[in-house]
Amino acid sequence: MDLNDFEAVIFDLDGSLVDSMWMWKAIDIEYLQGFGIEAPKDLQKEIGGRSFIETAIYFKERFSIPDSIEKIGDDWNRMAFDKYTNEVPLKDGAFDFLKLCQEKGIKLGIASSNSTELIEQVLSSHDIRDKFLSIKSGTEVHKGKPAPDIYLLVAKELGVDPKKCLVFEDLVDGIKAARNAGMTVVAVSDDYSRHSDDLKKELSDLYIEDYWGFVS
Repeated sequence: MDLNDFEAVIFDLDGSLVDSMWMWKAIDIEYLQGFGIEAPKDLQKEIGGRSFIETAIYFKERFSIPDSIEKIGDDWNRMAFDKYTNEVPLKDGAFDFLKLCQEKGIKLGIASSNSTELIEQVLSSHDIRDKFLSIKSGTEVHKGKPAPDIYLLVAKELGVDPKKCLVFEDLVDGIKAARNAGMTVVAVSDDYSRHSDDLKKELSDLYIEDYWGFVS
């Protein structure tokens, strides 16, 4: 795959650019424990790809959480803030890959189902916020992944034809979203989604364990 064929590279965040999917599972378990609820085994599968607000709605409805959607989101943001700042690393080779894209004049964007506040926090904590010309959260579109909305929104803000966009995604629904947007998709390895590697490889144009293959 030749980077010179693309005008923009768009990243999902959790599990694709940063190694953080483990954190969200831990937060889900801890959050539900606060209501005396044991997290069901199918929870991560059920919420994969949903936007931040869609996930809060799901929690409220499935587990009869008495708090408002806004408070659920605020509680998650508070729980995640410290972990994003101190415990979540970039994926192997990601920083060097971002520098390479900049050197080639490739525009960079973020299309994440996470909240805007947490996206900004994790990018700032790694000192890479200024590398991205477009940052969009799932809260800014009506339909979350696998709908293409968020990827099309980023491409529009970058001023790049979707066909000239290369996407990095770690979840099946995210890969589908990028494909539905007419973009080329690289599936990123992540322990959280290891069980779906075969499908990820089938749906994507390329599968990678890390970013070093692009910069070495």
